[in-house]
Amino acid sequence: MIRVTDLHKKFGRFEALRGLNFEVPEGSAFALIGANGAGKTTTIKVLMNILEPSHGSIEVLGVDSRRLSPKELAQIGYVSENQEMPSRLTVAEYVAYLRPFYGTWDRELERTIAKQLRLPVERRIGDLSHGMRMKMALLCALPYRPKLLVLDEPFSGLDPLVRDEFMEGLLNQAGEMTVLLSSHELGEIDGVATHVAFLDEGKLLFQESMSELMGRFREVHVTLEQAAMAPREAPKEWLQVRAMGNVLTFVDTRFDPRTLSEQIHSQIAGVKETVWQPMALRNVFTTLARAARDGQA
Repeated sequence: MIRVTDLHKKFGRFEALRGLNFEVPEGSAFALIGANGAGKTTTIKVLMNILEPSHGSIEVLGVDSRRLSPKELAQIGYVSENQEMPSRLTVAEYVAYLRPFYGTWDRELERTIAKQLRLPVERRIGDLSHGMRMKMALLCALPYRPKLLVLDEPFSGLDPLVRDEFMEGLLNQAGEMTVLLSSHELGEIDGVATHVAFLDEGKLLFQESMSELMGRFREVHVTLEQAAMAPREAPKEWLQVRAMGNVLTFVDTRFDPRTLSEQIHSQIAGVKETVWQPMALRNVFTTLARAARDGQA
């Protein structure tokens, strides 16, 4: 659905994107994550042809993003936290304005989404809360059943109840639609995203499916008979190796029970007990971000 190839974007001397390469599979819920300023919104603006790349390209629906025509744009839904809408119009008036632009607009689906999201359709847009404006943006993006839905930081500033209602409305209508979601709210993509790419200071640290990512990370605790010391040359897949009392802890980024057991007994003497456990998504990304900045990833 989307192919990003050697993508660079400069603003003067500042290089916001530095050689990105990743693909968004059709039918996936793909999360582009990273801290504020990592390059997520810049990537999406190049994808939507709001910005031109300095080098490289993005293909969307098989077309270079710089050559998107009304035909392709009619198959893309776009929701952004900074989306501008006419404040003097009511919700109903603005939705009525949009309908003629999309031959596939489904009036029944429009009514269903508005009811589900509890949108006050007769209220002026300028009088809506931030949460209601985000719900309205979703209402404007879904009734024409786009093949691709792009969500740029949709959860920013939303309270938990509104976030839940937003995601419920989206998931109920997703169908076979491909979703590209950018967020720094890691907890909001857990259980929703099928694939993930992690941006850090304009660079892509990795891209993979969520199942593979969560399957290969474990937090490991090794209890020793004596005071613990970190190995001089620990395996490269061990990150954040720390010794505390008689316990050695680290993160194994290529978890395999047999391989890990062999590595521990070849690297460490006097092992009494080894325990490993899955990691929360937030801890996985914190580990990777620290490793990248320490030159380990």
